[in-house]
Amino acid sequence: MNTTEIMNIALELAGLQEIPWDSGISVEGNDIKKVLIGIDMETPELLLAKELGMDLVISHHPHTGEQEVYFHKVMAVQIDKMVEFGVPINKAQKALKKKIGILERASHGKNYDKVRSAAKLLKMPYMNIHLPADIITEKFVQNHINEKIKGHPKATLKDLMEYLNEIHEYRHTPAGPVIRVGSEGDYAGKVAVLMAGGTNGGADVFKAYFEAGVGTIICMHVPDDVREEVEKQNIGNVIVAGHMASDSIGLNIFIRELEKRGLEVIRMSGIIE
Repeated sequence: MNTTEIMNIALELAGLQEIPWDSGISVEGNDIKKVLIGIDMETPELLLAKELGMDLVISHHPHTGEQEVYFHKVMAVQIDKMVEFGVPINKAQKALKKKIGILERASHGKNYDKVRSAAKLLKMPYMNIHLPADIITEKFVQNHINEKIKGHPKATLKDLMEYLNEIHEYRHTPAGPVIRVGSEGDYAGKVAVLMAGGTNGGADVFKAYFEAGVGTIICMHVPDDVREEVEKQNIGNVIVAGHMASDSIGLNIFIRELEKRGLEVIRMSGIIE
């Protein structure tokens, strides 16, 4: 297989037609049989891959080129998700603007060529799949929760925690699901699983969801300032499912597809097997 074929597998699983801003192939490769994959793969991992005789390194998080500089652009996909849950499209766009601006300014000064140049010098094929894997995770977890709460209008946050811990990756991590806003006995209401679209949209985005009728948001991570603001809003609940475990769900589904095609895949750097 080659890097383009491998990228297309990720896009197909995620239902995407083109490579998003936060994903890409930095160094192309052909005749790939052995893959080293992890959540954060940088120069040390490239050197390890060379030592292990790997044909390709795949990172989940972007660490090179345009994927870092233009990372903020991928957040626009969150608008469609917000509309799906009843947020007016104009309100969704405005709620995201602040966080998009913060990300754009933060990424502008990054050394975007550091890892890519190392991969080129090592002649090691290198790529990353961020949004595709996150979409796979989001769909999987949302479908799991929807199935569990169907016909159960008084499901509580304790129930949601139990449902999440039925998923292998959440059971096998020290940093699994935790309630960050709300308590075990609180009713969950309508549940939105928000794990794709670059990063957490911030307090304004959460508020827009709650005002549209969502009772509980399940996300990968939430900064303290956002958590504190949501607590002050006193509208909805937040469960943080866990970053590495959530990333691992989508990546493991992707990895199994690679293995079906005969590739040898070695997991590392945060992926829960």
